[in-house]
Amino acid sequence: MAVDTGRRPSLSQLRAFAAVAEQLHFRDAAASIGMSQPALSGAVAALEETLGVRLLERSRRKVLLTPAGERLAVRTRRVLDAVGDLVAEAEAARAPFTGVVRLGVIPTVAPYLLPTVLDVVRGRYPSLELQVHEEQTPSLLDGLRQGRLDLLLLAVPVGGPGLVELPLFDEDFVVVMPRGHELAGRERIARESLREQELLLLDEGHCLRDQALELCRGASVTTTAAGLSTLVQLVAGGLGVTLLPRTALRVETGRSEALTTGAFADPAPSRRIALVAREGAARAAEFEELAEALRAAMGRLPVRVAEAA
Repeated sequence: MAVDTGRRPSLSQLRAFAAVAEQLHFRDAAASIGMSQPALSGAVAALEETLGVRLLERSRRKVLLTPAGERLAVRTRRVLDAVGDLVAEAEAARAPFTGVVRLGVIPTVAPYLLPTVLDVVRGRYPSLELQVHEEQTPSLLDGLRQGRLDLLLLAVPVGGPGLVELPLFDEDFVVVMPRGHELAGRERIARESLREQELLLLDEGHCLRDQALELCRGASVTTTAAGLSTLVQLVAGGLGVTLLPRTALRVETGRSEALTTGAFADPAPSRRIALVAREGAARAAEFEELAEALRAAMGRLPVRVAEAA
């Protein structure tokens, strides 16, 4: 039997052969896959011609698999199972809020907002697998643009083309200082007064550092730290003052009785937190719905919930 090297087996041919291999009867095989008996016979014959191998021994009473047919029947079933898995995966991908979403979060947000984010995802989208990556803003933006990440949770604006910001809330900054400090307990601290203080900030690369420097131009920065928890402990030790976003206040200042806070005069400096996605992202509608769900949940936090863009 000559091999037709210009063709490949079709799925209908493979389904027909798999049915015959299982039933060993053309009529029963045709009924099992909803195909007419002549069409099924033609499909199996076409498969044999395409492969150049005799798969079946036919007689009026019975159908038998040839040795080659027995081996190829196993492979045919694997191919059909793989195609079925592919179709099932595509159907799952079409369903909203299923599969994996790779979420990037900045360190000054992750410890304070992730509990709320995870509660929303578990409660409303149980089939969604959230993979969290904590990195600094430049790394997150690079990951989003390169496709390593799907969605970001960070302070905006981030600038640059091709990005969509879905605002969640605005939160004020608060001055954290040792108890007994001259600014302790004050509710109308002028930004200019911080220029006279030893200001403790995060290391370079953190967007919160840049925001604090913008707010407190001229302040003396003598000490830096890798995280907010370390900053707060340095403040408790009397090395200076620092700024915290309100969402971090309860967690970070609750660890030491040596700390107190003060509020800025209106308008208080603040930052906006948002979800950021690629423009034209395939899951854009899901991200917008997630942002709306998060806004509803953020009402329990000391923030001002943003309106949808």
